[in-house]
Amino acid sequence: MNTNLTVNGRHHALDLDPRVTLLDALRDHLNLTGSKKGCDHGQCGACTVLVNGTRVNACLSLAVMHDGDEITTVEGLSPDGRSPLQQAFVRHDGMQCGYCTPGQLCSATGVLDEIAKGWPSHVSADLEGPFDLTREELAERMSGNICRCSCYPGINKAILSVAEDDTVHREAEE
Repeated sequence: MNTNLTVNGRHHALDLDPRVTLLDALRDHLNLTGSKKGCDHGQCGACTVLVNGTRVNACLSLAVMHDGDEITTVEGLSPDGRSPLQQAFVRHDGMQCGYCTPGQLCSATGVLDEIAKGWPSHVSADLEGPFDLTREELAERMSGNICRCSCYPGINKAILSVAEDDTVHREAEE
């Protein structure tokens, strides 16, 4: 089945079996191996990518469902080097084995975008008003990404530091 994907800013016309997952299309057909196949059941988040800016478990989604969509993998988060979030993961030791790190980075990128847009989470006290990025909010938003090395303290510090920097920059611009 013909499928057109824009992955990390590059257009790809693929002829895929309609049963091929987005993750397998990325890894096996486009050689983008940053996204990992962890549980293959959508429970670990190692395969998380951004589809049109929204976090998606690529192992649970068929590639043909995304015809015409824009996909961002960990390789595309910052084509000019490390993003501020990637730098913060390194600075705060947010990884050990690194297997989950690509999914954590894509998910955290999505989380920071959701926060910037003011989207509430399941634990937000007020669905209409502003909210603080508390540890409870962060835990809820990142709950779909599991780290077997238990690097959560470093991951959380990295995300919170970037969120704080973003807030400071937004306030300075206002």
